[in-house]
Amino acid sequence: MTTATTTPSCATAARAAVDTAFPQGLGTFLDGRVVPGRGEIIPLTAAATGEEYVTFRDPGREGAEAILTSAGRGAAVWGATGAFERAAILREVSRTVAEHAEELAVLESVTTGKPLRDTRVEAAKVAEMFGYYAGWADKLTGQTIPVPGDWHTYTERVPWGVVVAITPWNAPLFTAGWNSAAPLAAGNAVVVKPSEFTPVSTLRLAQLAHQAGLPEGVFNVATGLGSTVGAALTSDQRVGKVSFIGSVATGRRVAVATAGAGIPTVLELGGKSANIVFADADLDRAADGAIAAVFSGAGQSCVAGSRLLVERGVHAAFVERVAERAARLRLGDPLDPTTEVGPIITAPQFTTVTSLIEAGIADGGRRITDARLPSELTGSALAGGHWVMPTLLDGVTPANRLETTEVFGPVVGADVFDTEAEAIERANGTNFGLAGAVWTGDVSRAHHVARSVKAGTFWINAYKTIHVAVPFGGFGDSGHGRSSGPGVLDEYTQTKAVWVPTRAAGAPFPSLSY
Repeated sequence: MTTATTTPSCATAARAAVDTAFPQGLGTFLDGRVVPGRGEIIPLTAAATGEEYVTFRDPGREGAEAILTSAGRGAAVWGATGAFERAAILREVSRTVAEHAEELAVLESVTTGKPLRDTRVEAAKVAEMFGYYAGWADKLTGQTIPVPGDWHTYTERVPWGVVVAITPWNAPLFTAGWNSAAPLAAGNAVVVKPSEFTPVSTLRLAQLAHQAGLPEGVFNVATGLGSTVGAALTSDQRVGKVSFIGSVATGRRVAVATAGAGIPTVLELGGKSANIVFADADLDRAADGAIAAVFSGAGQSCVAGSRLLVERGVHAAFVERVAERAARLRLGDPLDPTTEVGPIITAPQFTTVTSLIEAGIADGGRRITDARLPSELTGSALAGGHWVMPTLLDGVTPANRLETTEVFGPVVGADVFDTEAEAIERANGTNFGLAGAVWTGDVSRAHHVARSVKAGTFWINAYKTIHVAVPFGGFGDSGHGRSSGPGVLDEYTQTKAVWVPTRAAGAPFPSLSY
């Protein structure tokens, strides 16, 4: 295991970046400005060191009321803005985000602990998201529908009004763009509720969007706790639609709250995706894919390939290949461009990951990779961070808790299979259905497995590539609805039917005839 160089204090870098972007401190973003809260103090800590670097106050229900009032005004203005003008403004948002991509990448890295090499890619993707949906904003057309009688009948697609997007702590900047660009293109005002652990990059994105020309109230950010501002935003009938990315448990609570208020939802929840490797695969390429599937982002990804199913004839050699590659990954300072694996972003998740590794071993999994942190970490300013070594457990059978429990960390459980049917059965043996992959040289087998595995996204001889132009979402416990692609614009508009008589109608009742 190699380790990248370190800086004296990641917290110092985070504090400096936040002070530069927000000299008046953190708060909610509404009507084009940052407004401090008055509620509970919320500390933010640097994941790489465990040090606190800034605090802010929860806005509470009072803040949620102000945000919704602002968003209501914004929705009226933005919904009345012509489609071509909306498209032009969103193109300017895309250009502005691209212009500030390095700033956003650094801010995301220092406040989440994600490696800079990853956050640079994500910042560029956010600019691409706004550019992509800018291209759709002036193309939301209806239909003319022939009907019996003397009628001209047509449809229009109208926005919901206010859309609330609840985003997770593992990719705050990426998911803020992913869940706001499409509803904005459709003419909605958006309120993003980021995790209280990682609100900073979302606030800066909203500032830049406002700077680029979005009117006041069209892109607000509700920083704060789920129990206060989050609960208020998901139960208020002024909200037209809610999108949520996060855990199954929290997603179900959100779904119950929104259902009670009659608010439709899009849910993108967890996964326990199977990565299936057949003996006829290019094993070196498949091993690289297995590493990327679960160790990029330190495994903090809903689509992580956290179950590695390998055909018996190559199982031992393939597991050895993966372990050897895992041992070469570079952990270290997130701002070092050579760092490849960062820390677990939150302290509670660090505890969850380490306890699930212990559970996997207790249930019969054999740890293949080294658990010890390198001395370059333990003897540096990073010693107090939420570090988990890339972990490969072999012999993770269906009886093991790791077979069906999402870890959301750099942990993969491997096991053996003998037949194609067995591999498909294992892949479908959970309530999740978000993603999966197959590695094989047999094109017929590849397509058959892809068709048979219940997953919203499936790769053949690849893993973890997604794009805003392609539908993304899950089956079963992984949620419902799709959060990208052209079809997502249907999620953020409602269809209105308009009937126009083409000649005067007769009397509706005989007694009214003249």
